[in-house]
Amino acid sequence: MTVTRLTPPSVTGPRPSTAPEFVLKELRRLIVVGELVPDQPLRQDTLAERLGVSRVPVREALNTLAAEGRVVHEPHRGYRVARLSLGDLLEVYRLRQLLETEAVRTTMANPPAGVLSDFRDAARAVEIASDGGDLLAMTEANRRFHFVLVAAAGLPRLERIVGALWDSTEAYRLLYYETPSNRERVESEHSQMVEAFAAGDTDRLIQLLDDHRRHATNALRALLT
Repeated sequence: MTVTRLTPPSVTGPRPSTAPEFVLKELRRLIVVGELVPDQPLRQDTLAERLGVSRVPVREALNTLAAEGRVVHEPHRGYRVARLSLGDLLEVYRLRQLLETEAVRTTMANPPAGVLSDFRDAARAVEIASDGGDLLAMTEANRRFHFVLVAAAGLPRLERIVGALWDSTEAYRLLYYETPSNRERVESEHSQMVEAFAAGDTDRLIQLLDDHRRHATNALRALLT
């Protein structure tokens, strides 16, 4: 399979409805695909010129990204792309395990109508992106897959916290997908999760999710050390 490694869409293409939305979406994408790398300074005037906007929406977007943990603001020095240490990454995944387990148990206790169908559709979207070699689409589809279960729990505060944890590690997830065997493993594990959900096997689903996160952290550990 040939991997289409991130030929980004032109900024002259269709944009979100407002300049701040466009800039935020584009900066998120540039961080995820590795065009803006960890510790890289983010100069507002340079970004504004690159994106064809004024500095105002750039500043707004950087503030949002700082709140998400994707960039860091340092007084008198400005913004830079955040870098996670291995310890940071492991802490994020540990917190995800605790919170996502609670979400899954809540969802499985009384699954809303249509969740199984949504779960299957999301798994299929991951497969399509993976088979097509579109790593960025795969990261987006993978997030939708996992958040089917989180959102179905009906715990909005928990969902927001889990979302923030995902935001902080999004670029590292793409590194994991660059290895074909990792992509194949993700597809297989997702399929098993769907089967466990369909069978109503909560403990099996939670164990699969734990294994899924552990495989990712083991691979990323090798990259970050």
